[in-house]
Amino acid sequence: MDIEKILVDLSNWIWDLPLLILLVGGGIYLLLYSRFLPFKHFWHAIAVLRGKYDSKASVGQISAFRALSTALSSTLGMGNISGVAIAIGMGGPGALFWMWISALIGMATKYYTCSLAIMYRGKDDSGVVQGGPMYVIMQGLGKKWKPLAVFFSITGLFGSLPIFTANQLTQVLNDVLLPGLGYEASTKSSLLIGIAISVMVSIVIFGGIQRIANYASKLVPLMVLLYFLSVFYILAMNHTNIIPAFEQVFTDALTGNAVLGGSLGAIIIIGVRRAAFSNEAGIGTAPMAHGASKNTEPVREGLVAMLGPFIDTIVVCTLTAIAILVTKSWETPDIGGVTVTLNAFTTTMPDYGAILLVFIVFIFALTSLFTYSYYGTKCIAFLLGTRHKKTYNYMYVASITLGSISTMSGIVGLIDISFALMAIPTMLSALILSPKVNRATLIYFKKVYLKSSTI
Repeated sequence: MDIEKILVDLSNWIWDLPLLILLVGGGIYLLLYSRFLPFKHFWHAIAVLRGKYDSKASVGQISAFRALSTALSSTLGMGNISGVAIAIGMGGPGALFWMWISALIGMATKYYTCSLAIMYRGKDDSGVVQGGPMYVIMQGLGKKWKPLAVFFSITGLFGSLPIFTANQLTQVLNDVLLPGLGYEASTKSSLLIGIAISVMVSIVIFGGIQRIANYASKLVPLMVLLYFLSVFYILAMNHTNIIPAFEQVFTDALTGNAVLGGSLGAIIIIGVRRAAFSNEAGIGTAPMAHGASKNTEPVREGLVAMLGPFIDTIVVCTLTAIAILVTKSWETPDIGGVTVTLNAFTTTMPDYGAILLVFIVFIFALTSLFTYSYYGTKCIAFLLGTRHKKTYNYMYVASITLGSISTMSGIVGLIDISFALMAIPTMLSALILSPKVNRATLIYFKKVYLKSSTI
């Protein structure tokens, strides 16, 4: 029995029209229902993120900025560097356009799901205030909906596994680090790399959300800046190809990519899948991070959260994709995943591009690995109690090594399946409870405008 083929086939079956309707159709509904709130109040969201409206009243564990950094630390990483390359490899340049559309819609989805994460917080068996789709379902919809909350938590255990990030980090280290040291990549080298990564991650994740958020809030902004500067250099060196690259994105998005033999419908699905993997809008992981925020105002937390898909997909993923397209690295045969992005760096910066990307990937990957462990422990605590958190973390660390020696296609299939199943309870609860968010939004902005008019 070919487990890899089963996972890929099941993933393709799940990510079909019904899920597309739930994620994209549900997101469009929320965007219209909010009267395009993410775009109307974008700058207010920036002000909230900067701490202009912070209050000393706090029941959560981390600040709104750290909540966003924690959420972004799981999405800014392999989803942006490797996931984009996979999207272009599967669906051509046109897949990027549908990632954009999905992200813009996802801003509204994030607003609702993360506002609800504050509005309907619960407590774990240790009495600590927690948030996330499982608590939203229990507190907002009632105990009769508990099977849906349990379903989310079970699928979340698998969706939070670090196997994709570990696999791609191992791949880039095998491609760059080992040859530079005079060694050849092998299963043994992948195993040793996996064990080394497991040890480093263990040091942080057993410290809990405060330690994870502390690392994420420091490392994520720094790595984003370094990555921006690197990609801007690639674009500057290949500036004559930028406009043709964008033209190719728009052309392929509306016609399908003849080279890859993809239909328009297939490209749309690929774009939505990879955008979901990149920014996680509608999946339910980000509400778990934002639910731990000290912010007591649901609308403010939702506004901060909605910036995630914009930063992640519209900005960072676009930079990666255009770098891949202007260097034509995606056309190189027999390479895939993070190696495509690596090829773009080495083509433009042959002397130091590889080492630079390895450093960036390494930090991005570590912050992703830190955060996903937190999501998994929240799911296991909801299902079995907080005493089982460490047990899950032991399994989590072991799966890093497993991911390092597994095939990419099988891993992508497993994560896609998990994310698809997680989206069902997350989106259903958001759609049902959306009137509650709209009511809170109306009250919140009345207060904001009243306060500003009296100053």
